[in-house]
Amino acid sequence: MKTSYLLLLATAALIAPLATPALAQADAPLIARDKFFGNPSRTQGRLSPDGKWLSWIAPRDGVLNVWVAPAADLARAKPLTDEKARPIRSYFWSPDSRQILFVNDHGGDENFLLYGVDIASGAQKALTPFEKTTVQVQGVSNHVKDRILIGVNNRDPRWHDVYSLDLASGKLSPVMMNEGGYAGFLADEQLVIRGASRSRPDGGSDFYRVVDGKVEAQPFASVGLEDSQTTAPVGFTADGKTLYWIDSRGRNTAALVAQDVASGKMTVIAQDARADIGGALADPQTGRIQAYAVNFLKNDWTAIDPAVKGDLDFLKSKLKGEIGVTSRTFADDKWTVAVDPVTAPSSTWLYDRKARALTRLYVTRPELEGAPLVAKYPVEIRTRDGLDMVSYLTLPAGTDPDGDGKPSRPVPMVLFVHGGPWGRDVYGYDGYAQWLANRGYAVLQPNFRSSTGFGKSFISAGNLEWGRKMHDDLLDAVDWAVKNGVTSPDKVAIMGGSYGGYATLAALAFTPDRFACGVDIVGPSNLATLLQTIPPYWEAGRVQFYKRMGDPNTPEGKALLHDRSPLFAADKISKPLLIGQGANDPRVNVRESQQIVDAMKAKNIPVTYIVFPDEGHGFARPQNNIAFNAVAENFLARCLGGRAEPIGPSLKASTAQVAYGAEFAPGLQEAVGK
Repeated sequence: MKTSYLLLLATAALIAPLATPALAQADAPLIARDKFFGNPSRTQGRLSPDGKWLSWIAPRDGVLNVWVAPAADLARAKPLTDEKARPIRSYFWSPDSRQILFVNDHGGDENFLLYGVDIASGAQKALTPFEKTTVQVQGVSNHVKDRILIGVNNRDPRWHDVYSLDLASGKLSPVMMNEGGYAGFLADEQLVIRGASRSRPDGGSDFYRVVDGKVEAQPFASVGLEDSQTTAPVGFTADGKTLYWIDSRGRNTAALVAQDVASGKMTVIAQDARADIGGALADPQTGRIQAYAVNFLKNDWTAIDPAVKGDLDFLKSKLKGEIGVTSRTFADDKWTVAVDPVTAPSSTWLYDRKARALTRLYVTRPELEGAPLVAKYPVEIRTRDGLDMVSYLTLPAGTDPDGDGKPSRPVPMVLFVHGGPWGRDVYGYDGYAQWLANRGYAVLQPNFRSSTGFGKSFISAGNLEWGRKMHDDLLDAVDWAVKNGVTSPDKVAIMGGSYGGYATLAALAFTPDRFACGVDIVGPSNLATLLQTIPPYWEAGRVQFYKRMGDPNTPEGKALLHDRSPLFAADKISKPLLIGQGANDPRVNVRESQQIVDAMKAKNIPVTYIVFPDEGHGFARPQNNIAFNAVAENFLARCLGGRAEPIGPSLKASTAQVAYGAEFAPGLQEAVGK
């Protein structure tokens, strides 16, 4: 069920590389890391529904805030919000174009509250002024302008009740109290709740009709565990007669399906045997889907409505790179369009449909224009048991002179593992990949089994395979890179966040001879304690966690979770390890990092551990991200022989606390003044 889910080149005088003679790439200019990880100049540009305003996120006194300007006069831009510490990372327009709405938390605790800021007066109001509450946006309509639907879990932290929020007054009126343990609700364009979903004992979901505010007793549709991540209703047309689904029932990859509400008839609009339907464009007035996207190696858009085919063809002909329509006016006369050329910073454009004219609004990171950014190559890697992993390879500048995606000689490599694990890496600009490539490393990003976007069978192939077949996939990716001359077996590091952090710990603990070192960011070390501390508002997904990871309520599940937890093999770790953790992380509790550090300390095994007291699941504040990556690049330089910008003052500018092992990371003791 639909729910709201989450350069200027540095000169040699400023940056002293730790280059080694083995790194022929050293003649490529070193790019300062703050160009990759500092604040963007602008991002998330959007038109107001009435087309009178343009908005974006940009720094204000060093913190990301929302700015607005008249669409006809961008020189009159002004900051609308005034956050002092926590950057704003997500916002949207009210349907009446009178307010900017945004969510934010405190120190990474993920208690996201909703705020509204009046465009005319600049007055800001807390719209969900509650403690320990996470808001969900349940319904925003193009046709109902004066209110939206939100879900709040202040009554019961496990479940979200639905309220109507009057945008002018801020008044909340109850619509549906979630007494039945529903995972989510689906509203139509009149903001009437029409559907509800509830998890099943097998890890799947049942979908119920809601009529006159009452949930029917029997579901009108059900999916099992296999289809649970690839099947759900996603929205109605404006007339309420058609319900769209992303649906993998009866097929492997998720198709785009239209259901006639009156008859129940299902009609497949689009499907692709290689990958799930991953996105759609809908007419802002009728709600009818006009185009869809399939993201296999790259993201490809296909128009199904002639009304937008000419527009998409025009945009593809004029903008070189990955294209995304980021906003449309209600009149549909103007769009904002983002383009990602991979080897240059992304830009956002204003598109006038009637005039067929494009105007560049901004470049997200102008300091990277002209920098030696490098190509990203999509590759398919076969696993030992016959699965195909869509993966992405980035090579250091100068190492691939003929541009065939293979270096002229092996180079050190970082295996960069995505989080989730139910997520994926995609084609496009990637600050981490570009940064590491600039330091002299090949970067390989494999979409291992359980990654999403490639059909339900690929997801299910990862069930109960944490630390086993999912890890084998990572080893197979490394073997592919060695076999194809990308790297040498003794020059591979592993790095990642969240599940990627777990993969790093698992790699060093379970296969201690395969990697030269590891960098773990907010990775769990004990799967049993991870499951004990998942946030209460994830209750609806608890059974699915158990089915896909291991059930702690059964003897078999307990044994599996123990065996797949790096904590209990920490004494096997023999290679350098760097760990970063947010103290307020509600997903991967700080205990996950602390307990493996304690286990390694008890065995006198070197480990470096850095904690950020004002962060949660990952590092949102640029100062903290830059500080950790300063340590990481010097750590990798010692391990793999690449280059690094000295840590310098970056640690002092952050809230980093070196909890243990400063002596094991080059330059760290000096940076903290010890």
